[in-house]
Amino acid sequence: MNWRKRAACRTEDPELFFPTYSRRFADQQLAEAKAVCRRCPVTTACLEWALSNNEKRGVWGGLSETELRRARRRMGVEVA
Repeated sequence: MNWRKRAACRTEDPELFFPTYSRRFADQQLAEAKAVCRRCPVTTACLEWALSNNEKRGVWGGLSETELRRARRRMGVEVA
């Protein structure tokens, strides 16, 4: 979990990475969270952690919840 110390999100409000599902704000919030991920030096480690720990909520490694589900399917991992 050493990668977390270098994560760009460590200084951001954690709620940014768990978008609200109000249609009005979700797209903007998701875009802001992904912008943080794009400048992060540990995106790959973050994504690997989320996939291996079956993280279902939030933005991890620059992927939305929907994108995480798709990645699990591609990997042949059960998606609940």
